[in-house]
Amino acid sequence: MSDRLLVATRKGLFDVVRGPSGWRIVSVWFLGDSVSMVLPDRRDGRLYAAIGHGHFGVKLHRSDDGGKSWAEAVAPAYPPPREGIEPFICPYRKTPIPNSLELVWALEPGGEREAGVLWCGTVPGGLFRSSDRGQSWEIMESLWFNEARREWAGGGLDWPGIHSVCVDPRDPRRVSVGISCGGVWQTTDGGATWQCRATGMRAAYTPPETAYHPNIQDPHCVVQCRASSDVMWAQHHNGIFRTTDGAASWHEIENVPLSAFGFAVAVHPHHADTAWFVPAVKDERRVAVDARVAVTRTRDGGRSFEVLTHGLPQEHAYDLVFRHALAIDESGDRLAFGSTTGALWLSENQGDHWSELSAHLPPIQCVRFA
Repeated sequence: MSDRLLVATRKGLFDVVRGPSGWRIVSVWFLGDSVSMVLPDRRDGRLYAAIGHGHFGVKLHRSDDGGKSWAEAVAPAYPPPREGIEPFICPYRKTPIPNSLELVWALEPGGEREAGVLWCGTVPGGLFRSSDRGQSWEIMESLWFNEARREWAGGGLDWPGIHSVCVDPRDPRRVSVGISCGGVWQTTDGGATWQCRATGMRAAYTPPETAYHPNIQDPHCVVQCRASSDVMWAQHHNGIFRTTDGAASWHEIENVPLSAFGFAVAVHPHHADTAWFVPAVKDERRVAVDARVAVTRTRDGGRSFEVLTHGLPQEHAYDLVFRHALAIDESGDRLAFGSTTGALWLSENQGDHWSELSAHLPPIQCVRFA
């Protein structure tokens, strides 16, 4: 099991470590700054943190010594518009989608044998690849200039964004990305070409005749089982979806308890039928269902669910869990999640019981085991 948890918040990055007396915060980095994403690279132990500095823009930092010191890396940058190509317009807002970095929304390592390779998903809808640990970035122009991107729209954010990047452990050239709102896209050749792979997803927020259009779907988070990488789960804006054929087709899970709305999903690294979700009340409210914090778990591919509440607040709890704020370690037994009200919980037994590690952190945006 992993004994270290990195917690990215609106006001800093917290290092939480399990010691002889239990879990405790041992370091705080970038205090006061919004940390949108953190990546502990399991291949070489390096840490990466994406910082939103408001007026000063988005910055990327890297630590080569486990967090003892940090150095600024290079933030991804978009190419200039191509001559002869009409500007990309958000179909909802009818305004041009900017050509500048608004948010780093995903950071993932490349394949196990791809030393230094990183993938970065951003708002407004750019996907970047680095081969030198974040010292330079190449945008996937085949996706950025794809004419299908004209249908992508902002969901909760103003602009479309790539928030999920799944690198297939069998073949690092096979990469799947989740886009709000743009469905799931996949490359099998390292980014040279892309195909929309969201067939079977349903968008309840559109007219019925367009509800199953793959390119307008809003998967809030997409995860892939490491041991069975053809199996992927998606927490969608209006449901939970699963694929068992590498995203060629998706099917909706129908017997979801409490609420089919939420942001976060985690899949067991060794058992593809086991997954966890954090349901919420959708759209205007976006709070815990019935003011009670709960995690739902399926062990049979979505045919049935358990509602897990032991150790979680069950009265006047309005916590919302963002899409990157639920994590599972490589053992598949230890989970953690954090909320927008700054609460952080951990389970040592797949969610059967939860312990509160902190109730007073800033709003939590991402948690990851290191």
